[in-house]
Formats: sequence, C-alpha cells, structure tokens
Amino acid sequence: MVDISSLTSTATSAGFGGITGFLIGYAIKKVVRILLVIVGLVFVAFVFLEYQKIITVDWNKIQATTMAALGNVMSGQFLANSGIPGTEHITSTMTNFGIPLTGSLTAGLLLGFLRG
Repeated sequence: MVDISSLTSTATSAGFGGITGFLIGYAIKKVVRILLVIVGLVFVAFVFLEYQKIITVDWNKIQATTMAALGNVMSGQFLANSGIPGTEHITSTMTNFGIPLTGSLTAGLLLGFLRG
C-alpha cells in the first residue's frame, strides 16, 4: 500500500521543481538572447568604426581573450573564480534535495529554455 503523505510530498516537490525550472529556463533564454544582440551590435559597431578608420581594433587580442574566457567556462572554472559565495558546493547541495525536485527542475529548465 502507498502512503498518501509521501506521495503528496513527492508530487508537491516535483511540481514546484518543474514550475521553477521552467521559469528559470525561460528567463535565462530571454537574457541570453538580449545579451547576444548587444554583443552583436557592439561587434558591428567596432567593425564599422574600424572600416571608417576611426579606431584600430586588435582582433588577435580580442580572440585570445574570448578563447581564454570560453576555456574557463568550459572547464568549470567560471563559477569557481566568480567570487559568488557557495558556488563550489552547488553539486553537493543539489543532490541533497532529492531526485523528484532536481529531476523536475532539470526537465522544467530544459523545457523553459526550449520554449523561451
């Protein structure tokens, strides 16, 4: 026989995680889209100003800086070096919440990011 209180607790946890994940994923996609538009406009402005001989852009330095930043993000050093307190324990903290919450949060995050 199934205990109704544990089933209710699990359903509440999964529902809350799914809704929260969807909202976070949706917001992240909107913010990323806005940031990419801003970065693209800045890049176009640099190209235009360089074409007009108003400024000189060191594209090699920009490429090296960008590759170093992407390398830090891909290697997981981004959060470790961000200065945000508690980011070194994100994985262990998420595993303590349990499978229903983290699973539904992840599914909601993915769905929100795809729909946003």
